[in-house]
Amino acid sequence: MHDGQLAVDEEIAAELIARDLPSFAGPAVVAVPGAGTVNAIFRVGDEVAARFPLAPASAEELSREASGLAAFAAASPVPAPVPLGIGAGAERYPSAWSLQSWLPGDVADPFGSADSEAFAEDLGALILALRAVPVGARVFDGRGRGGSTQDHDEWIAHCIAQSAGLVDVTGVSRAWAELREVPQAGEHVMSHRDLTPLNLLVSHGRLTGVLDGGDFGPADRSLDLVCAWHLLSEGPRRRLREVVGASDAEWRRGAAWALQQAMGLVWYYEASNPVMAELGRSTASRVLSDQDVLG
Repeated sequence: MHDGQLAVDEEIAAELIARDLPSFAGPAVVAVPGAGTVNAIFRVGDEVAARFPLAPASAEELSREASGLAAFAAASPVPAPVPLGIGAGAERYPSAWSLQSWLPGDVADPFGSADSEAFAEDLGALILALRAVPVGARVFDGRGRGGSTQDHDEWIAHCIAQSAGLVDVTGVSRAWAELREVPQAGEHVMSHRDLTPLNLLVSHGRLTGVLDGGDFGPADRSLDLVCAWHLLSEGPRRRLREVVGASDAEWRRGAAWALQQAMGLVWYYEASNPVMAELGRSTASRVLSDQDVLG
């Protein structure tokens, strides 16, 4: 999927676990198929997940992620993985890697629970629980989404240029021109920062778990609202807004972040990761057709 992507298989994963975190060695190490774009995931027995970054990461970076993951798990109203350890790289796999607790469940998709108001209420309860954690002295770290929407103008222009024939690029251009002007709707709050389908576990239309909480930290209060367009149809989307109590500016700015994220998926993963490309297309379509968002 990425230039210079690291390769890791079950043999290498088992070898590194035995070398660096031997208390977890012994159970079978099995690759977990999926559409993830950041880590290769392996299941270690019944209770442990090993995460091997696809791009080199330092032990310091993964230590920060583990700290965020632990804080997120403590705040989340539904189960979330907890960190178990960090390993070093080797010649065959030159990156730090990590172990977390395994969380059972089915990964969400853009359509499977889209019509569930109960699911929308679960997402709203999650967002409110995270916002209830005091920001304190922490500040937005400047990485990715969650700061100024207008800082992403160049990226959106690039994505639009790459996406002709894949989405309604004229509609996207008009929508971004409108949504980029929506002002921030309040102070930064504690946020998961990537509430996409692949990071949510579901069962019978209800939220049962949340993955990838390692970036838990302050960001634009609208950022976690991206889940509304990634995951929900019109009625449940409005129910999520009611639960969160989002103002017009907060809601529309959430749509801006969803569109920004979607446009990065549409073209980049068109050939290498069809699941992610389809997520980008469906999210962009939901934003463009949302009468509560665009004038």
